[in-house]
Amino acid sequence: MNSITELQQLIEGKIGELNLGVYPPELYDPAHYVLNMGGKRMRPLLMVLTTEMCNGNIAHALEPAIGFELFHNFTLMHDDIMDKAPLRRGKPTVHEKWNMPTAILAGDALFVKSVQFVRKCENNQDKIMDVFLRNALLVCEGQQLDMDFESGMDVSIHDYLDMISRKTAALPGACMQAGALAAGADDETAMLLYETGKNIGIAFQLKDDLLDAYGDSHKFGKQQGGDILANKKTFLFLKSIELLSAPDADQLKSIFRLPSAGTAKVQQVIKLFDKAGVKHETELLMQEYYSKALDCLRQTGIDPGQTKFIEKLFAQLMQRET
Repeated sequence: MNSITELQQLIEGKIGELNLGVYPPELYDPAHYVLNMGGKRMRPLLMVLTTEMCNGNIAHALEPAIGFELFHNFTLMHDDIMDKAPLRRGKPTVHEKWNMPTAILAGDALFVKSVQFVRKCENNQDKIMDVFLRNALLVCEGQQLDMDFESGMDVSIHDYLDMISRKTAALPGACMQAGALAAGADDETAMLLYETGKNIGIAFQLKDDLLDAYGDSHKFGKQQGGDILANKKTFLFLKSIELLSAPDADQLKSIFRLPSAGTAKVQQVIKLFDKAGVKHETELLMQEYYSKALDCLRQTGIDPGQTKFIEKLFAQLMQRET
């Protein structure tokens, strides 16, 4: 079996060799720019690791895995526009470096390219394309819910978890399901691996929420408190409302109703997060979903010797600082 590092190098090399197009450069240069920012390549890694774990040939999964990564980067370009984000992975976002229409169109081109790459699968092509399209739509649904939540206060923790199960967790689940299908695994095993990926995706997003508020922006590569400035109803916010006294909860809600006040707003909110002890609560929930992912993985009956690398990747995702 290939190690995580070996597969990362394989994926990175494949992405580095991509020629999505040349003309017009205003369309393709931004697409190459966002891909060359780097990143964890979690989604293609999950797909090829799953294929290998299921005794498949990773050559059958590599190009579809790149397709999932292209789709992910398409969503990042459009999310950054909607969130008015200035930074992505420590660099100017595409709409900041070029302009908004260019970022929209370059993102659209990446989506088309993603479909083309996902289709390049020798095994179970129709099933894998169905998995991809179904979950791509879930990502769009999750993004709409996320935007809806920014302007409303009547959002529950259940609502939030449902939203991230679509926006963030659907794609890791789809990558593991598609990886299993590329290896010729049966539908039941593939669905258990979908649930594995979905649960690790939820844990991943909870970690992201923590890093947004408490991480080092230089390491994290994003503006600290970006979720706070965008009035996002993350688990940290919702759980704090539940845990704080009524006056403190009302204060937190009031701060979120105000227009962005830059770092002052972020500092006020984090102070209330600290008062609620919500960092610990988030870590507990993150651990719960991490455990659910491992339980689903074990239910597949795949030999533990075959799952060691994907379990190692899960652990790395939970321990990350970026």
